[in-house]
Amino acid sequence: MTRTGRPRSFDADEALTQARDLFWTRGYANTSIQDLVDELNVQRGSLYAAFGDKHSLYLRAVDLYAREMRARLESALATGPVLATLRRMLLDPATLTGADPQQHGHRRGCLLGNTAAQLQPDDASTTALVAAAYDAVLDVLTDAFTRAQATGEVTAASTPAAQAQLALLLFQGAALVGRAQLDSSRYADGIDAALVAFQAAGSPQTPVAETVGASTR
Repeated sequence: MTRTGRPRSFDADEALTQARDLFWTRGYANTSIQDLVDELNVQRGSLYAAFGDKHSLYLRAVDLYAREMRARLESALATGPVLATLRRMLLDPATLTGADPQQHGHRRGCLLGNTAAQLQPDDASTTALVAAAYDAVLDVLTDAFTRAQATGEVTAASTPAAQAQLALLLFQGAALVGRAQLDSSRYADGIDAALVAFQAAGSPQTPVAETVGASTR
């Protein structure tokens, strides 16, 4: 029997990664189906068959980004002092977002933050996805601050969950500012001031600003 239709001739995982990068660079509204067809080098029908419509593909692309970012954060915070690790990521958000510094680097910002900024009030599915992604990041950060409080590196004046929320806000701010202000040394003092506020009084750790801040001054 003669087969009809065009067989899917592309790698779905690779295509999803390419779609993520295109949405990340251009934004949802500025990325058309034709842009995706051209970038992924796939037939329009195959794209719809694999991922559904543009919005469905975007949700899957953001979910991929969120899972990869959480994995990077979890790996970075697995060992060593928490505050020094956070500072490195705040000064270079690409270490957490995974942006290629040779291409778009800081100028892409964070896809989660970009998505949150572009959310429409009636886009419940995207809102839920971003909220769940932030919750996953907060879980990792809360675990890290819990360990840091136990070792005396971080103050217990506020809960690990509250400290995690502040760290998330700092990262999103750094990623946003970094899109326009590529010289991280210009806001290093602000990052140091925020991180020193996390430190426990009499902590055996050398103050963060003294340890790793000198390179930016």
